[in-house]
Amino acid sequence: MAGRPLIGITVAEDDGNPAFHRLRKDYVRSVEKAGGVPVLLAPVDEALVPALLERVDGLVFSGGADVDPARYGHEPHPKLGPLAPQRDAFELALLRAAVERDVPCLCICRGHQVLNVALGGTLIQDLPSKLSGGLDHDPRKQRDELAHDVALVPGTRLHAILGGQPQVAVNSFHHQAIDTPAPGLVVCARAADGVIEGAELPGRRLVLGVQWHPESFWRRDPGFDPLFRALCEAAA
Repeated sequence: MAGRPLIGITVAEDDGNPAFHRLRKDYVRSVEKAGGVPVLLAPVDEALVPALLERVDGLVFSGGADVDPARYGHEPHPKLGPLAPQRDAFELALLRAAVERDVPCLCICRGHQVLNVALGGTLIQDLPSKLSGGLDHDPRKQRDELAHDVALVPGTRLHAILGGQPQVAVNSFHHQAIDTPAPGLVVCARAADGVIEGAELPGRRLVLGVQWHPESFWRRDPGFDPLFRALCEAAA
């Protein structure tokens, strides 16, 4: 295992039992397959973030609960889902510090939204309430079942990582999305209804967020392996 980068993966509180944390093993397998050593990061006190970042080479911010709208100055929407205050505090602090220290980050679904909020952006709290006639972004499908296409912006890091394709088909399990992108954050992918599906921060080894769940395709070849390889290569 020598030489493999240590990749921290954030985990969620278990909705059914607050005494436990949970994470889909797909994240672990995706990092392992890409050449990294996965380690799980439960929410801890923000004061521990600097020590944690001294020990990991890269980060995956995983999916989960809605981000508290108070974190970006909005009132809660009636369709707002469950919140995770301790996780919000930890991940926002972790992401800001990681960006400052240039620790590579791959931010997935909720993580994509955390990236935007951490850097000063806002979120759409409920897509169906805002986008009448838009795509179904939370269909009843299997985790590795494709839901819709995403157009990639030429010249972006995401576009290059995914082989220069004009678009890719993705899965979809979310009811929130980026609204106003944070200053400096570049939109690199959109769905046909305009929903932001990818965002990246230039000038860093890798700070990239995607709204879909690439980890769900680790059993496929190539699936979205290039995203996790790009993270591990940036972190190595």
